[in-house]
Amino acid sequence: MTEAKPAPSRGKMKAELSDHFKTYKDVWVFIELERGQVHPVSWELLGEGRKLADKLGVELAGVVMGASGDGADAAVAGAYEYGADLVYTIQDPLLSDYRNEPFARGLTALVDKFKPEILLLGATTLGRDLAGTVATTLKTGLTADCTEMAIDDDRSMGATRPTFGGSLLCTIYTLSVRPQMATIRPRVMSMPDRQPGRTGRLVVHTLGMQEENIVTKILNYIPDASKEDAHLAYADVVVAGGMGLGKPENFKLIKELASVLGAEYGGSRPLVQKGWIESARQIGQTGKTIRPRLYIAAGISGAIQHRVGVEGADVILAINSDPNAPIFDFAHHGIVGDALTVLPALTETFRNHLAQARAAE
Repeated sequence: MTEAKPAPSRGKMKAELSDHFKTYKDVWVFIELERGQVHPVSWELLGEGRKLADKLGVELAGVVMGASGDGADAAVAGAYEYGADLVYTIQDPLLSDYRNEPFARGLTALVDKFKPEILLLGATTLGRDLAGTVATTLKTGLTADCTEMAIDDDRSMGATRPTFGGSLLCTIYTLSVRPQMATIRPRVMSMPDRQPGRTGRLVVHTLGMQEENIVTKILNYIPDASKEDAHLAYADVVVAGGMGLGKPENFKLIKELASVLGAEYGGSRPLVQKGWIESARQIGQTGKTIRPRLYIAAGISGAIQHRVGVEGADVILAINSDPNAPIFDFAHHGIVGDALTVLPALTETFRNHLAQARAAE
């Protein structure tokens, strides 16, 4: 009979791998550039990456991939101004539109050559697609949809994310491989201050691919003009409703208050599941993460799935008939009452106040 041996401890595993890990350094942030525009999550990640790099005592780098002259130069300049010490860039006509194969090939080649310790990407449609391919190719770990990042005493990155349907938060470590990869959703991290005119080093790399080697072809770009625009993630004021509204026709009270305030409106996951609102307006773990100056939540219980999507708001006003609702645990202000009564009163009060303010101008 073979005697079972205990698994090596985490400390022993790290000690054995420490020499190998010395070849990896720096924190990288993938700068998401699409159709000439940088996704704001890239700047948010540079702010978080700066904290991680400072903790590790290494440099912060941005990675810019795109077609030369199609916003790439502006993205490089922006990366410096939002905190990058250096930028790795691949500029090639094949990168004018996002396709998984050339982007994954280029980013993987950069990682293989320059060996970052940490690689962060936005948890956007593009970022999730690219991160999964790159992590699989590199045979490294990837923690998705993180809400918090930290460096522990032995230089490992702890990536925290919701799990078990959002009922728990877990911290995940990539112990035996590098780089440590994570995707972070827009608006989870705060936007860093921009430093106009700040510059840094530039490392230029080539893609080394031909169009005939790429399976996917871009035939045309057709923007989705039929889809209602919901700009929840970057709205200053958001009003949202939950099941406490009782029935779908009562959601008009949310829209009316949002209209008066010039705000965006949204709702909790059950409202999407019941068809009261479209999925683009879902707020929470599986919807949009928001960081508004003011968030008004009416009839929302505030379970952890919702909390992780809204707790970055400057001010949270909760309206709920249940004084023990979880949302009151993290709201800055609370009104215990029926949302169907409170919302019309708030709407009328704001309407009168704003009318008086305009008259006084």
